[in-house]
Amino acid sequence: MTNINGRQKSEYLSEIIPLEILNPNLICFSITPDIEKETGNRLSYQFSIEFPDVAVIWHQPDKLFWGIGKQNKSLPTRQDWKEALERIKNQVEDFQDSLFAFQWEEETSPNPKILAELASRILKKERAFSNNSVFKENDIEVEREVIFWSETLELNGQLTPALTLTVKSNILYKDTLADFYEKNSDGENPEKLLIGLKVRSLDKDSSGNIIKLIGDIKAHRQELIVKTTGSISKKALENAPDNQPVIGVRFNKGTKEYHYAMAAFRPCLTPETAERFNVDYGKFLKKTKMDYSERQKFLILYNKEAKNTLKNYGFSLNKSVNSRQYPSLFWTPKVDIENTELLFGNNYSGAQNRILIGLKKGGVFRYHSDYDSQINFNNSNGDLPKIYISAIKLIDIKASKFINDVKTKLKGFGFQGEVTQKKEISTENKSISEIRAEVEVEIKKMLATPTNLFLVFLPQSDRDRDNSEEGSYYQQIYDLLLNRQVASQFIYENTLKSTDNYSNILNNVIPGILAKLGNIPFVLKQPLSIADCFIGLDISRRTKQYLPGTRNACASIRLYDNRGAFISYRLEGDLIEGERIPLRLLEKILPADKLGGKTVLIYRDGRFVHGEVDNILARGELIKSRFILVECRKSRIPRLYDLKENNSSSSKTINSPTKGLALRLSSHEAIIITTDVKSHIGVPRPLRLKIHEKSFQVSIESVVDTTLKLTLLHHGSLKTPRLPMPLYGADAMSELRLNGIYSQNLEGDRQFWL
Repeated sequence: MTNINGRQKSEYLSEIIPLEILNPNLICFSITPDIEKETGNRLSYQFSIEFPDVAVIWHQPDKLFWGIGKQNKSLPTRQDWKEALERIKNQVEDFQDSLFAFQWEEETSPNPKILAELASRILKKERAFSNNSVFKENDIEVEREVIFWSETLELNGQLTPALTLTVKSNILYKDTLADFYEKNSDGENPEKLLIGLKVRSLDKDSSGNIIKLIGDIKAHRQELIVKTTGSISKKALENAPDNQPVIGVRFNKGTKEYHYAMAAFRPCLTPETAERFNVDYGKFLKKTKMDYSERQKFLILYNKEAKNTLKNYGFSLNKSVNSRQYPSLFWTPKVDIENTELLFGNNYSGAQNRILIGLKKGGVFRYHSDYDSQINFNNSNGDLPKIYISAIKLIDIKASKFINDVKTKLKGFGFQGEVTQKKEISTENKSISEIRAEVEVEIKKMLATPTNLFLVFLPQSDRDRDNSEEGSYYQQIYDLLLNRQVASQFIYENTLKSTDNYSNILNNVIPGILAKLGNIPFVLKQPLSIADCFIGLDISRRTKQYLPGTRNACASIRLYDNRGAFISYRLEGDLIEGERIPLRLLEKILPADKLGGKTVLIYRDGRFVHGEVDNILARGELIKSRFILVECRKSRIPRLYDLKENNSSSSKTINSPTKGLALRLSSHEAIIITTDVKSHIGVPRPLRLKIHEKSFQVSIESVVDTTLKLTLLHHGSLKTPRLPMPLYGADAMSELRLNGIYSQNLEGDRQFWL
């Protein structure tokens, strides 16, 4: 079998399952006055409870409710729907004063997206899937469960409804949160035990976090019973002891707080809360890993369970989308991605998998102006440009070998490392606050001496302290240095203790140091033809922890040329409120002097929301630029697999997918594998790329090829990242920014985030 570029290839499989339905038992209506997304989704859920043989969704684009009934059952009458709505209004406090009325839609036909959403709602409503426990110890168990959602894709030129079924592992307390509380609470400090715990609803299989305690059940029981609609939640309230706390839960990605009895949830084990369960999190984490044979077993099981449930509503499931049936939908790069040619200094070129050789033979592709000026000044005697290094150590382990090895590696790549000062801070018999105070004083003293780079040696335990009340030394030192425009490289004690990976760690560290100092170690040899330059755009939001309302957000862009050379970054100085990018901000982050008259591919980390696209395109018209807008999503993406012959039978088994493998979902959307997994455990997480329909249009194949090549330019590691470089590190930058840690210089030409 060959793909579209003629290369010989394996067979491939996706987790996407096309759906068919011939005569759906449907009803469609709207509710007046117009309602918003949250109300529509809540009402559709309540209607699905009211009618046991009907699944209901609310479709946002046209604000219509769709209901599908079982094949052998009559749909409820219009009067039945009206009576159900009255019951819902009486049960749900938020709806009691609403003047809802039905508007029946007689001639409307469902599109493939609606049919796929209905199938997904059926599976959720019917609780179609089994959870399978694979390990238990000390009241904690590891479960395998299915995660599913609706999809659409183009098959034979037609948009087709589909589902994705994938397998996930959860680490859960075996009993309810009420049982956990009774067993572990000392009765004096329930907040310490409960607040921050991740919990899983027994009613809906949805997860959230406990953000506060409301009071005790005795004071709130009747009020909550009136508001509660789920049968498990209502029973939990009725049976809960009077003195049991009521918990306030915020569900994932939501902003609203809900109040429950603890028996309606199971607590989940996370790295941050594992100590509350008195267990070794790492031990359970290992049990979450699945080899491919186990994963395939569960995929087959869940496919069968979905098929048995959906047939009652008239749906049939086809085979998962695969390259045997649809060979033109799958493709791989013309050249193995590791053999892509890169360009180094002195016009030396070499394959991506030979970066260290390229740097030794050619040096960096482009020096930062600070070092380029040194080369010109020293040209007569051939001196190497100097990097002035300071070192600070908060661990009682010798670091002199590591520092000398850094100098040696730098020299091999054309730089002279010169250590100008060292400082060791003892942490013995000191509080964290005392250590932090000393760190602040010493760093500021050391900054009085001209320094390009700080090597910072930290205890391993500091990795887990970013979210602690005091914060980590990493965050403190990073903030102090970033505000002075000084590059930093952090090394944890396990790195110094390592013997097996020591050389590999050094090889990864040095190119990153050079890039943090503003140099460009390497670029693509062949320019990318799709655009003149590339931008990574990120708008990151955080829900206010204890307050309702909007979420704070920050914006950043990174700009690269058509060979992938970093040009500059821009940060928004102030946190912005709401969901979209203001026009005033677009003028700053899409400057006319750099982008005017050019074709620009803009990667958005996630979806474009609300008026973002219109504002960006309006900006493009003003500066006479063509903007290719590409959404790059990282979650809820079907996995792809290679299919291998089974030696013991005629069947095929799933295996780790080929790096660069892509699946075409439509003319403007695709899934791509940008990383690889060498072991038999672990499946690469794909990216979903979508060209926005309003933007300047190019082929999805060219976007996939471009994205894959832009993952090759990570100067901070020899291992290629999942994201293309214009987006790489956006999450880390945003997390620091939302914690108040960011460069006071809002624009720059150094990749400090590597």
